Amino acid sequence: MRLKNRSVFFMFFTALILLQSCGINSNLMFKQDKEERSEVNSSKIPLQPMQESKISPNDKISFILSANNGEEIIEGLTGISSEQAASFGDLTYVVQSDGTIDLPILGKVAVVGLTITECQDTLKHYFKSSYNDPFVQVKIENQRVIVFPGDGSSASVIQLENPNTTLMEVIAASGGIPARGKANTIKIIRKVNGKREIYIVDLSTIDGLKYSDMIIQSNDYIYIEPAAELAKEIVRDLAPILSLFTSALLIFGTINLLK
Repeated sequence: MRLKNRSVFFMFFTALILLQSCGINSNLMFKQDKEERSEVNSSKIPLQPMQESKISPNDKISFILSANNGEEIIEGLTGISSEQAASFGDLTYVVQSDGTIDLPILGKVAVVGLTITECQDTLKHYFKSSYNDPFVQVKIENQRVIVFPGDGSSASVIQLENPNTTLMEVIAASGGIPARGKANTIKIIRKVNGKREIYIVDLSTIDGLKYSDMIIQSNDYIYIEPAAELAKEIVRDLAPILSLFTSALLIFGTINLLK
């Protein structure tokens, strides 16, 4: 009878361990098996921008506008007053769900799907009726990337102030590679033609230095894969089970003594 009870107890304890182990390293993201990793060819990693950023719904846009192809802006910089210059750079316009922005003088203008250059040309065309030889400079204010630094419990949103921001600059802005992060497994997840592509960069050696200058694009995800801490997590996860086991063993022994 005692042997049977012990077997049942052992099976119960084993089941608890198996259930608890399911949560070990469960915070790891974007996992790939060996076959998927082998398909990622470092020669395919795009060091230069693959395409110019396009305006999307909910983007925030600012721009400056001046007549005479920007002559007034130059005059303003040299201290010469200009009555014709107009600046909308201090205002931000949100791209609506219908793909338009509502601008002074012009009203609603469709901009979704346009590159910055195309948007500038479009606004020049519309402002021609009100300004002589208009100069327009457009900026998307909310270009950003999301960085998961590899400690398994944090992430940061990095604003791209410069269109030529490199991978190394973004990693530095996010706080660098933490102790648990794997410098040899940095994943850049980028949307290409409507599909997310994964590029794996190894910055753990001098050979990987060429990838540090990879130009990051808006809406990229950068994931620094964290090293698995099996021993630490097993000890942490099993601590409550061991406590439960000790208590159960004490109760089990007490019951047997009473019998």
